[in-house]
This record gives sequence, C-alpha cells and structure tokens, in this order.
Amino acid sequence: YINLRPVKLLKGAPTPLKDVPTEDIDMVFVRENTEGEYAGSGSWLFKGKENEVVIQDGVFSRKGCERVIRYAYELAKSQNKSLTSISKANALNYSMVFWDQIFEEIGRDYPEVKTYSYLVDAASMFMVKDPKRFEVVVTSNLFGDILTDLGAAIAGGMGLAAGANLNPERKFPSMFEPIHGSAPDIAGMGKANPLATVWSASQMLDFFGYTQWGERLIDCIEEVLCEKKVLTPDLEGTASTSEVGDEIVRKIKENYR
Repeated sequence: YINLRPVKLLKGAPTPLKDVPTEDIDMVFVRENTEGEYAGSGSWLFKGKENEVVIQDGVFSRKGCERVIRYAYELAKSQNKSLTSISKANALNYSMVFWDQIFEEIGRDYPEVKTYSYLVDAASMFMVKDPKRFEVVVTSNLFGDILTDLGAAIAGGMGLAAGANLNPERKFPSMFEPIHGSAPDIAGMGKANPLATVWSASQMLDFFGYTQWGERLIDCIEEVLCEKKVLTPDLEGTASTSEVGDEIVRKIKENYR
C-alpha cells in the first residue's frame, strides 16, 4: 500500500530546468497505492442513451489514509526532513477534506516534523519553479501517479524513474519496478533504459537492510551517467538495453571486488 518513488537528480542526469543545482531536486514521494480514484468503484448509467452518465468513485478509508500518512511522517522523522501533503480540498470537498484532516491529526504525534500542505495545482508549479522546497511528499493515488511523472521529467526522464511498492509490515511481498509503462512502441528493440530498473533494485536492497549495496548501485548509475559513454537513446546515447546493463555489472565488479 506504500508506493515509494524517489525524484532525485543524479549526477550526470539531464534536466530541462534552467540553472537548477543538482542538489535542489531531491525528494521522495510516498503515494497511497490501493485506494482513491484507482479503487475501481463507480457506475455507468443509461449506457448509449442521451442521458448517459458515468460516475467514478474516489475511495478514501480512514485506515488507508492513516497508514500511508503515518509512514510518511515516520520517514520524514527518521531522515530529519520536512513533510509536504498534496491534496485538492478546495474542489474535492469530501475526499480531500478528509485527507487533510487526517494529515493534521497524525501530525500531532510528530511535532518535530516540519510540515507543509499544497493544492495539487500549486504543487505542480512549485515542482518546476522551486523544487528544493520538497523533501518527503505524501499524496493520494491519482495525484501521486501524475506528480511523479512530472518528477521524472525534471530528474532525467522516465528511464530514470524508480519505484517500490511496499508492504511495510512484511506480511506480504513487496514489488520493485520502474514507474514507466510497457512502452510497446519500442518493445523488443533493445532501446529501453534499464537504469530505472537498477535504481528499483537499489530500493529493494535498502528495504532488505543492505543499504550499503543500495548506495553502491546508485554510485554505479551516476558513474555511467557522468561518463556518457554507454547510454540508451533517451539519454542521447547509442547503446542498447543490454549494453547499459552490462556496463552497470562491469562497474560493480570493477569498484567492489
């Protein structure tokens, strides 16, 4: 139920933002991963008629909101970072008012965590104009999906967008995968950038407690990005997916015998 997506501009990665220091883009999104508009609840009434109506429900339970917001508070506390909640309570006067209320309630248990709350449209603007204001971010399923794609765009592209789907209690398996889709237009062509998958593997190592190896994988990715010798076409290179993967393996063997 926790979708953890880092938005961090790695050394050597491109960004379309002008004159933005690398360290200014360093945030992590905690996205609710089971509810909201993606819960699959709704109705399709009078199908094919003149008065046809479609209703898409947004499902927000107290349990679902509390567990993701508390996880975000704990993460911000452990890293001594600020926590920003992103909602849209001025327009979604049930679901997002409820979200904001729970964010404030749980915040009373974490007086040491500096918090901010933004509407999603304002947050989108600030991610581009002033990304350094975001450190740990918590938001709903739909907003998290959209904003992390924007985050990928400012931090090197979708080929560098990692993600983790976590069950923090470890009662069920967690899944680690890049956030981009299947990209059928380049399927089987060897053009897909594997670095987001490698970054997701780094998140997996962190989750299992091998944080040193998680950091080493990130170091290897940054080396490949800085050298600019073995990169896929999305990063203006000519290498294939497997060639970039082999280069990461070579870096690991070379640096950590």
